[in-house]
Amino acid sequence: MELDMHYYGTYAMARAAGLNKDACKTIATAAQFVDDNADKASIEFQDGARLDVEATAHHATNVKNIDPEDQRQIWVPFHFLPANAGDCYNQRLVCTKDSLIARKMIELNLKELNKPFALQLLGITAHVYADTFSHYGFSGICAKENRVVNNSFSFYELEPEMKSYITTKAMIFKLTSRQCSLKQFIKSWGCEMVSRALGHGAVMTYPDRPYLKWDFLYENGAGAKRCQLRDNPATYFECCGQLHELFQRVAKDHPGFSERAACRDFSQIEAVVHNILGLQAPLSGRIKAWQEAARAGQLFGGGREEIPEYQENGWLDSQEALGREADSRVVSGRPAFLFYQAASVHRTTIIRHLLPDQGLIVA
Repeated sequence: MELDMHYYGTYAMARAAGLNKDACKTIATAAQFVDDNADKASIEFQDGARLDVEATAHHATNVKNIDPEDQRQIWVPFHFLPANAGDCYNQRLVCTKDSLIARKMIELNLKELNKPFALQLLGITAHVYADTFSHYGFSGICAKENRVVNNSFSFYELEPEMKSYITTKAMIFKLTSRQCSLKQFIKSWGCEMVSRALGHGAVMTYPDRPYLKWDFLYENGAGAKRCQLRDNPATYFECCGQLHELFQRVAKDHPGFSERAACRDFSQIEAVVHNILGLQAPLSGRIKAWQEAARAGQLFGGGREEIPEYQENGWLDSQEALGREADSRVVSGRPAFLFYQAASVHRTTIIRHLLPDQGLIVA
């Protein structure tokens, strides 16, 4: 999923479920920050303390995408949560929408909402859960199960202008992914030859477009197997309903985060959500649709509201500013630090507890 869903859609579902504005903004920012927090670095404080920043994503052109360790520490727990279904290990790592493991993840993370990083953890949880509705059928490691037949894509009910747009974007995606050094290219090419594919890279950004109805051929040994129709609007709609239900639970169990006047049953907004998800438009147009629906009073119980703009560099700028602090103790309540705490807890929960409890050892 992209910014329109991870931030604006998440904010809308949290607010419509009855959470207050501040909580919604933090949750939605954390949900999107999972994709933006792509640098692994350390912050050195003037008093000698150090904060290690662990990445929760890598950008498409980053050669570390093919690092097996990074795949298992980043892509598996944050973007392609395994469903533990299938006959072999690689098949068990494939993500499935709304899987049993995804629901267990929610229950485990909800138990941590008494911690200072509760809202950041809730945003991370929403991101990972939502990704199961877009990334299903692929895994977070380089594996032959992610391999597809080039040019096997079929699109349904797609307007001609949008078909031209997404095919052009696909070409740019392919070209951009090749813009790396010769050393990186050789390493990447060698990894692809040995382990075939990572995540949904072979189908580019098609899973991330809410309006798309499409299918393709998986490579299957000497033959090929066409996947079932991927009806993104229907799947994203299901995701919105589940997120709304999740946030309703939080509003009920944690009154400090709630604002009852904002609450609307999902049945009251489902027509609006359906129309937004079906809109065939570039990212900016899809974001505008969420904003206009909120502004028109179609989403929240309190009537007309603005969804705050996503501050792309907000937490990243905060991270850089921390290094200029003379006293490292000021970091403890900062949103970015709370996100790092939440991300660490989530990663440990998934890799060290939840997956092993299901008989799946990842790292």
